[in-house]
Amino acid sequence: MEKKKALVVCCVAILGIVSAATGFAAEFTRVKASQVEFVSFTKCSYPRSPALGLGLIAAAALLIAQIIINFETGCYCCNRTCTTNKSNWPKPRVFYVFSWCTSVLGFIMLLAATALNHRQDEKITAYNGNYYRYHYCYVVKPGVYAGGAVLAAVSVILGILYYLTSNEAKNTAAPCGNASLPNQGAAITTGQPQFPPHTSQV
Repeated sequence: MEKKKALVVCCVAILGIVSAATGFAAEFTRVKASQVEFVSFTKCSYPRSPALGLGLIAAAALLIAQIIINFETGCYCCNRTCTTNKSNWPKPRVFYVFSWCTSVLGFIMLLAATALNHRQDEKITAYNGNYYRYHYCYVVKPGVYAGGAVLAAVSVILGILYYLTSNEAKNTAAPCGNASLPNQGAAITTGQPQFPPHTSQV
């Protein structure tokens, strides 16, 4: 059991490191505004960037880490045990909620930054209040990939804490139906009185 727990923690930690590292690498290799060129008034030329593959790897590693944690731990709502001491469950609950929140936000940021970074020959035209038309090329803002990487790392850390604390709570919990009833060992026997029947003579 301890070997399995250590293996799960190691696998999830490695996936978290991969997700955070590739997220930061995508931040440094994203397309900058200075790299975009106006080919004409109708097109913007975007250079190729490894941020596309790095962002996808970061999002995939984060998703796999969350799947492993939830598969090994089980559904939190369905996996509750009937215990008289429920003070062990608030910690796993907090880790579970914040792990999922940071995971979803990090996953969305990584995918959104990857989709926006992968633009080819695209132009956006807008008008101001005076009906003056101008052209601009959109690039991913600085910090989006880095924010997703930070959230991925935090999510994996909270997921590992949720896995460890929930297993600890399960080990100290008594499942439903195993509570011993009072005076269960006491036996109550009934029988006939041992006195001989009383007869009267007339």
